[in-house]
Amino acid sequence: MSSLSRELVFLILQFLEEEKFKEAVHRLEQESGFYFNVKYFEEKVHAGEWDEVEKYLSGYTKVDDNRYSMKIFFEIRKQKYLEALDRQDKPKAVEILVNDLKVFSTFNEDLYKEITQLLTLSNFRENEQLSKYGDTKTARSIMLVELKKLIEANPLFREKLVFPTLKSSRLRTLINQSLNWQHQLCKNPRSNPDIKTLFIDHSCTTPNGTSIVPTPVNLSPTAVTKPAVYTSLGAHGPFQPTATNANANALAGWMTNAAASSSVQAGVVSASSLTGQPNQVSFLKRAATPLATLGITEYQNQSPDHEQLMKRLRPAQPVEEVTYQSTRQQVSWSMEDLPRTVACSMHQGSTVTTMDFHPSHQTLLLVGSINGEITLWEIGSREKLTSKPFKIWDMSTCSLSFQSSFAKDGTMSVNRVKWSPDGNIIGVAFNKHLIQLYAYGTPHDLRQQLEIDAHVGGVNDVAFAHPNKQLCVVTCGDDKLVKVWDLTGRKLFNFEGHEAPVYSICPHQKENIQFIFSTAIDGKIKAWLYDNMGSRVDYSSPGHGCTTMLYSADGSRLFSCGTSKEGESFLVEWNESEGALKKTYTGFRKKSTGVAHFDTSQNHFLAVGEENKIKFWDMNNVNILTSTDADGGLPTFPRLRFNKEGNFLAVATTDNGIKILANAAGLRSVRVSEPPSFDASKSSVEPTAIKIPSPSSIPNASTPVSCKVEKSSPVRPSKFLNGVDSVGQSMEKQRSLDDVTEKVKPWKLTEIVDAAQCRLVTMPDSSDTSNKVARLLYTNSGVGVVALGSNGVQRLWKWARNEQNPTGKATANAVPQHWQPNSGLLMTNDVTGVNLEEAVPCIALSKNDSYVMSASGGKISLFNMMTFKVMTTFMPPPPASTFLAFHPQDNNIIAIGMEDSTIHIYNVRVDEVKSKLRGHQKRITGLAFSTHLKILVSSAADAHICFWSIDSWEKRKMVQIQLPHGKPPTGDTRVQFHSDQTRLLVSHETQLALYDAYKMEHIRQWVPQENLSAPISYASYSCNSQLVYASFCNGNIGVFDADSLKLRCRISPSVYLPQSGPYPVVVAVHPQEQNQFAVGLTDGSVKVIEPLESEGKWGVSPPDE
Repeated sequence: MSSLSRELVFLILQFLEEEKFKEAVHRLEQESGFYFNVKYFEEKVHAGEWDEVEKYLSGYTKVDDNRYSMKIFFEIRKQKYLEALDRQDKPKAVEILVNDLKVFSTFNEDLYKEITQLLTLSNFRENEQLSKYGDTKTARSIMLVELKKLIEANPLFREKLVFPTLKSSRLRTLINQSLNWQHQLCKNPRSNPDIKTLFIDHSCTTPNGTSIVPTPVNLSPTAVTKPAVYTSLGAHGPFQPTATNANANALAGWMTNAAASSSVQAGVVSASSLTGQPNQVSFLKRAATPLATLGITEYQNQSPDHEQLMKRLRPAQPVEEVTYQSTRQQVSWSMEDLPRTVACSMHQGSTVTTMDFHPSHQTLLLVGSINGEITLWEIGSREKLTSKPFKIWDMSTCSLSFQSSFAKDGTMSVNRVKWSPDGNIIGVAFNKHLIQLYAYGTPHDLRQQLEIDAHVGGVNDVAFAHPNKQLCVVTCGDDKLVKVWDLTGRKLFNFEGHEAPVYSICPHQKENIQFIFSTAIDGKIKAWLYDNMGSRVDYSSPGHGCTTMLYSADGSRLFSCGTSKEGESFLVEWNESEGALKKTYTGFRKKSTGVAHFDTSQNHFLAVGEENKIKFWDMNNVNILTSTDADGGLPTFPRLRFNKEGNFLAVATTDNGIKILANAAGLRSVRVSEPPSFDASKSSVEPTAIKIPSPSSIPNASTPVSCKVEKSSPVRPSKFLNGVDSVGQSMEKQRSLDDVTEKVKPWKLTEIVDAAQCRLVTMPDSSDTSNKVARLLYTNSGVGVVALGSNGVQRLWKWARNEQNPTGKATANAVPQHWQPNSGLLMTNDVTGVNLEEAVPCIALSKNDSYVMSASGGKISLFNMMTFKVMTTFMPPPPASTFLAFHPQDNNIIAIGMEDSTIHIYNVRVDEVKSKLRGHQKRITGLAFSTHLKILVSSAADAHICFWSIDSWEKRKMVQIQLPHGKPPTGDTRVQFHSDQTRLLVSHETQLALYDAYKMEHIRQWVPQENLSAPISYASYSCNSQLVYASFCNGNIGVFDADSLKLRCRISPSVYLPQSGPYPVVVAVHPQEQNQFAVGLTDGSVKVIEPLESEGKWGVSPPDE
């Protein structure tokens, strides 16, 4: 439904409420799904009208929409069930159990059994968990508190819990305006028109045909409760529908109520301002012209494309799995998630003006200073990795005005530092004219890439954006301009319209709609599309002062923070769909000179530096949550920055330093402690004679010589690892400072030869010597393991959440459950006419763990992971499928490797092969996507790897792996991308090898040797790409450093094999725990292996040579 149609529903709701049509109001709320009336919902819950409660909810969500929805319905039905038991109405309780609660047994059979057993008790309070259940009224009130929390957290209710701010009788007002306009068009307007109907347009004539001066038209007192008088609309031409630009309308969709949020007063709009020529767009140009006046005809003439566009602007709702482990499980955050503990301090040497964490290396901090210097810090080791003092790279390219200004005053300050989204480029904005871009190759090396004389005066902000899938730089400055540049320094757009220096910019994207917010020091906010049509909105921020705008991590919520000239600070959330202020956060008391700085963490917290403190808010609560002074030493308005995971917060101090605040997870991940004082005369944060290795979160920083990727090869971190968003879900565990002290000792290979030296668990019911494990995967949530056997049957093991395993994640400390649905179904592939001994099984899991796709020589089957039912089958042989990979950006696109050496690019939605890729000579054995390099890499049993463009599906290069002398080019070759999306791990029975996929060149390799001399059966990166796990055909398992491919730990077969013979044929890695892996064996068994908790890791990195 279009934006204006949605607003019309709100106007009708207001009208019905004012006219006391109570039932109609709530039916329209439910049927439209635009506004969830919490007060009405509370009334019905308190009254125990459960049918009405569920009916009302059904307008907004269904039981299986997501985990929040499921929990909402579960709590309601459980309460209804308990009330029936409390009334001793057993027949009704049985009816509720069978009809309402049975649906939840699929997700937690144990819980359903426990609920069923309550029927056998004379009083269900005899159950320990329900012993504190009071009377019905109290129980409903307690449940309602939790329901409201679940509703607020549920993304399906986002933007639906607050009714827009409207003046009373707004619909009547609009009708009056319409009648005024109609009356102005009358050829012979009467001074006192008699309006008797709204069913047809108004017109009036006089008996003698003489013209009468028009007067405002109002509905009769009998028709309108509160008549209003409006000034003449002036123009006499009819409205002309305008052909609108889709992108522009999409941007306007959430700004249509700008006046309500920005103190912009609505003015009278002439009809002529709403007319336009084809292909023109009417947009707000002045504060006096609200965007809401785009034209009444818009909601009647929206194209299907526009409606689809507006749907895209609303956040897509993820499909999520939920498991209930107790009768009252609350999904929420805790105060422990806030980084409030001072983990360490670092001395910058000059006042810190700006900071930014690397987008994927969570402990790599970029800092800009008032002296013009930029510095890279590794906060795990508190090491200053590299520093770049300001210097002009090429004065001849700078403008004369800058040369003159610099000659008079050569001091330069950094206004803003920013990482590009891929972490490969650093943008630096200075207080005079310039921006500089550095290419980031290794932590100790920043390479000069581009210098631009961007603005006259200071460059106040720099950011990165991807208009038309092209990485660009966006800047703003004292010259009141916003500019967009490509990476060659060519200016693409020059946005004019601000009347004061532009303070900050916020590029953003909603699906394919890309735009930029800009804020000026006078508080004016403008929005721009990447075109030359000017700003799309003009309104004021609260306080009319310097303001910064930021989105939440998932891009669904927009916040701004700023300080007025009077020193009053404001923190607000904007309603994107309405353009109104949604929340104004409280907690600012002291008026001070300066500007408050803020940041967002995940989708939970807001932090503002103000009053010599860091103040925290829950995004969903306007009241301040807590604050910290970080043990003192903070300026009035401290600058601050969260890392992406939200476990670290960097804060600038008054003594030219930085404090790193951490939560419990952050402290654990780096095991922060004071580094050993090898030389008391040296600063504790400066490198000493003993080099502290960089943490493993920086892939190529562990040793200076470990990674030989050339500087020109961009290392592009990304969430996706072989099409699975594992790194984005993980809490990367960095190398601890224990490595520092251990490196002082002579290095020795760690050898695990006894089961007592590690933690190990075997999956129950997994051994079957006739059914070896062919493929093995962890679920993306990390709570289960899926094994595909050589017989075509898939098995699933899940870990329960309990006291022994409070996280519910896979662990070697607890035995999981061999999980099957109540139906007893097995996930069995189509094996009709298939020789299982020759078949090559393949499997792929959807990102939300809802579906698994697999084949064992026959058709590809798509299974529902909850019910094990076959949803569909496709691609019957010949040729048979041998490898499957989901496209990382579109789950409807699958790359399918075939037995006949081709690769099919298949669209599931339309059941069509879009492309066939030909280049290999033997069956496909591996596929890996790099979205950043826009390539698909394939490997085959011909010992070759191919690089394909995912835009055109053309082959870019084919490379034969470097085989030992005399070895024929045969054998399974597998490929997997490093989390940086550039380095590629290639495994073959003869070797492990690293390739630079950007240059499509070999970097280094390791070949079986010494006590690991058997052929390699499988290899895989750890979840954070810092380790490589390799299994061997003699049962050994090797743990390698991922950068250098040096062996750091060997796990002997005696650790996990009771007898010789079986060996691991496949390795799977936990998606969040880098030191946990699973192996599938030739005897059908599956084992999960972890180091001892006292060790915490697999050995120590080998020393540099």
